Amino acid sequence: MARILSVWCPNWPITTWRRRRPDDASDKSSPQGGGGRRPEGEGAEPAGLPPPSPAATPPPLGGGFPFALLVSERGTRRLAAVDYQARSMGLFPGQKAADALALVPDLVTADHDPAADRAALEALCDWCVRFSPAVAIDGDDGLFLDITGTDHLWGGEAAMLVDLVSRLARWGVPARAAIADTAGAAWALARSGPDLAIAPPGEQSAAIATLPVAALRLGDAAEAQLPRLGLHRVGQVLALPRAQLAKRFGLAAVLRLDQALGAASEALTFRRPASPWFDRLAFFEPISAPEDLARVAADALALICARLEAEGRGAKRFEVVFHRLDGRAFPVRVGLARIGRDAQRLARLVKPKLDMVDPGFGIEVVTVHASAVEPMAAAQARLDADAAASADETLAPLIDRLVNRLGENRVWRADPFESHVPERSVVRVGPLDPPAAARWDADRPRPVRLFKRPEAIVAIAAELPDYPPRLFTWRGRSHRVRRAEGPERIGQEWWRVGVEKGQTGPGKIRDYYRVEDDAGGRFWIFRQGLYGGEDAPKWWIHGLFG
Repeated sequence: MARILSVWCPNWPITTWRRRRPDDASDKSSPQGGGGRRPEGEGAEPAGLPPPSPAATPPPLGGGFPFALLVSERGTRRLAAVDYQARSMGLFPGQKAADALALVPDLVTADHDPAADRAALEALCDWCVRFSPAVAIDGDDGLFLDITGTDHLWGGEAAMLVDLVSRLARWGVPARAAIADTAGAAWALARSGPDLAIAPPGEQSAAIATLPVAALRLGDAAEAQLPRLGLHRVGQVLALPRAQLAKRFGLAAVLRLDQALGAASEALTFRRPASPWFDRLAFFEPISAPEDLARVAADALALICARLEAEGRGAKRFEVVFHRLDGRAFPVRVGLARIGRDAQRLARLVKPKLDMVDPGFGIEVVTVHASAVEPMAAAQARLDADAAASADETLAPLIDRLVNRLGENRVWRADPFESHVPERSVVRVGPLDPPAAARWDADRPRPVRLFKRPEAIVAIAAELPDYPPRLFTWRGRSHRVRRAEGPERIGQEWWRVGVEKGQTGPGKIRDYYRVEDDAGGRFWIFRQGLYGGEDAPKWWIHGLFG
């Protein structure tokens, strides 16, 4: 059963504006100034958020004056967000700025920046990966965390909630959070339930029964009509016949109700693909020494590899993320040519990349993720009857070192591909991928080195049209042909390029020859076009044999 943690940051635009402009928020003697002075912050904050503040509930801005953010809609200035003091005076988002100033003349205003608010929310989403590898943005002021199987790393769900909310409070980000089996129930409890509420597994119906109907996310029309009918609590809506509820308020209202109760699934778009293969190490004191970073990376990899081994699985991709005190994260990624779970081998691959990690004032948390997880059968280290498999196992450590040092796209193997065109007859695959079903045609040998693009050569015409040239010049050097084989005629694949586009015909025909010069060099050359046509044939070199 899934467990979802919902985080709600009320007045998120006001919070982020206040943190982005601490100087503008300093005390002023008139409402034309900014906001209240921000005390010095403490603790680690998500990278990308403005400077921290220890207050959980921000003080009124503008030296005690009410504060609001403005946005222009069709030429009309409206309130986009208001602080607590302005809200207590009757102001609300969406209200015209002129009406708000008439009611509260000393209202301090500033322009709303929704792009900056979104960027700050994304930064907070990325920071929350230390609590769960699956984090999704919820609207404009909230997050969803899939904490299934991760709460034990904090000593339980209650301890995780307290740690998350207390950290945000120290940075001046007031937040409410709740946990339930479904995103809908967690959302309802975070916004309308008791603070730090936890619905026991399978009991979300009882947990949200006393909440207002607005907690069901039914939409503005349904939320306005239900109280007129005397339905103020979720429990009253749950008692209604389902058919009448759908007929009166639409299927969307029934869907929201089912999502909250777990009768219907709700898809969440996570910032990174959700994966259960995740583990975490936290430290009482921050670490920064390179040898300490290498040691904790090995410890974290040992944790995830032990889980993989216990379930008979291995992985090809591993990511060790170092979370710094200021909230910045430094990921170190390594990959394997074949699925594996050898922690010591992975630690040796991670160690050379640790110079990319800037510990700053210290690393407080290390998380490790495994991806491309597949079943892995146990194999004998010796007495292996399959010589090819033994060779692969021997090459795998070398290939892993090369791939992680040079890059995944720079270490590959050429496999045949069924195509008449030479450029299409070779594909790049992983060094230890299973062999392709296609095989090289022994009657049509291909060069060891095939050029990415053919290079033009100057050739002395052959004695007969189908004969190879007697002499050709390539890269300023002449080569006299001593032996030759061919021609092998290859035409364009008309079903790919299309006859109507003029990509086929005599001018596109290639006659390939395998030739050897006086020095013993072997070349793969071809003539494009036929003699007697409108254009004279051209000669090219396409590869080298040995």
